[in-house]
Amino acid sequence: MNDRLPHEKGFHVSWDQIHRDSRALAWRLDGHGPDDGNWRAIVAITRGGLVPAMIVSRELDIRVVDTISVKSYSHQSRGEAKVTKSPQADLMGDGEGILVIDDLVDTGKTLELVHKLYPKAHFATVYAKPSGRPMVNTYVTEVSQDTWIFFPWDMALQYVQPYRGAD
Repeated sequence: MNDRLPHEKGFHVSWDQIHRDSRALAWRLDGHGPDDGNWRAIVAITRGGLVPAMIVSRELDIRVVDTISVKSYSHQSRGEAKVTKSPQADLMGDGEGILVIDDLVDTGKTLELVHKLYPKAHFATVYAKPSGRPMVNTYVTEVSQDTWIFFPWDMALQYVQPYRGAD
């Protein structure tokens, strides 16, 4: 019997790690856009996709960056995904030449919703779990479905009691 809570199988990602992994994502995407290898724009899925999208846009020199806000979590509880802010309609079309970037694909419900809106977009995440992986065209690192990823923007440094006592 596994007495571990879902969040206890944690994968802690530092700012340095998310930067390195986002650069690796950019390298995988470089030269693979439909316009002579170039991409027209990046759309970050907020909030988690903002940091990777900024790094990818810098690495690939993509100056047009927009956002789509999709809410599917409340704290660590998953609900039904819904769009709360859309990107510019004239930019998006059917998504051709657009990179949609998020930090993580978990179950794939968020990306499934965005894919229905922009079926020709290219979906890229830094991290992927098995259930959501089919919704992603490009990713860097796969983690198990029962792993909870702790991103640096969700964490704070604090004192930790030593394992063998207070001294």
